[in-house]
Amino acid sequence: MAIDKRFMLYAVGIFSFYFYFGLLQEKITRGKYGEGDKQEKFTYTLALVCVQCIVNYIYAKIMLSTVMKQGEDNTSTTYYAASSLTYLLAMVCSNMALQWVAYPTQVVGKSCKPIPVMILGVLFGSKSYALAKYLFTLMIVVGVALFMYKDNVVSKPGVEPGFGIGEILLLLSLTMDGLTGAIQERMKNEYQSKSGHMMLSMNKWSVGYLLFALLVTGELFDFVGFIQRHPFVIWDLVTFSIASALGQFFIFRMIADYGPLPCSIVTTTRKFFTVMASVLYFGNQLSTRQWMGASLVFTGLSLDSVYGKSKKPAAPEKTEAIKSPKKQ
Repeated sequence: MAIDKRFMLYAVGIFSFYFYFGLLQEKITRGKYGEGDKQEKFTYTLALVCVQCIVNYIYAKIMLSTVMKQGEDNTSTTYYAASSLTYLLAMVCSNMALQWVAYPTQVVGKSCKPIPVMILGVLFGSKSYALAKYLFTLMIVVGVALFMYKDNVVSKPGVEPGFGIGEILLLLSLTMDGLTGAIQERMKNEYQSKSGHMMLSMNKWSVGYLLFALLVTGELFDFVGFIQRHPFVIWDLVTFSIASALGQFFIFRMIADYGPLPCSIVTTTRKFFTVMASVLYFGNQLSTRQWMGASLVFTGLSLDSVYGKSKKPAAPEKTEAIKSPKKQ
């Protein structure tokens, strides 16, 4: 497949917006606002994700009304409600994890999406995978273990050695990612759901869930108080959410025009440079062992993107795509 100017535009869009998104995410969740003794951290994870989902919904609405028209959507509301809940829980757990782990750890941990997808595919989807895919997945697991393992050194108060709260949250986030992928696969097979419709409806349901949670927990009022004390955080929240929405748009366009394989290669490469940028920009120090783990993760993901999906998974997807319209 020849790489044309449009492909390069999508790739640059994914790189640039998610690069900026990653920097802002760490700045918001791990930085401090205020001066002197009045400094405080931003700990309102539900509010952060809610703002992000609101902006994503507005952006998807605008795109579907203008340059991304995709017709009517007949997908089951139950699927949207379920997928948005798992999608939301994945984001919340991922953002909450940043209170206990550095951003490079979160990025590498979230790079393990093939693992829950494979497990759920075998257990609930009656799928089989080529030996190469199992080997690439094992490479990813070993890499993550090397990267996330904490050496037996004197730790800070409240930080547990080995797998702590942050790592557990990352595992929960990965599980939710796997469930989201399984539900979305059913949506595509049964209703041929379009990417724009999925982005719009999933974010709409997520906003509803989050507003309810914000009211029940009382975080909404604490969040408003934080904004009043530190109004500059509004700029960070808005630019963070806009970067997220634009990054999602380029991902959807690349999948629609070139397929998931080129998109996965671009996003995998983007994650590596995000880790590098975080280390250089925020001064997060990585040991030799962690760099070896990161290399194993990204190598495994790259090999899986190129070779892991080239045989067995392709045939069933084509068959289902042909049979599904006949049933309707």
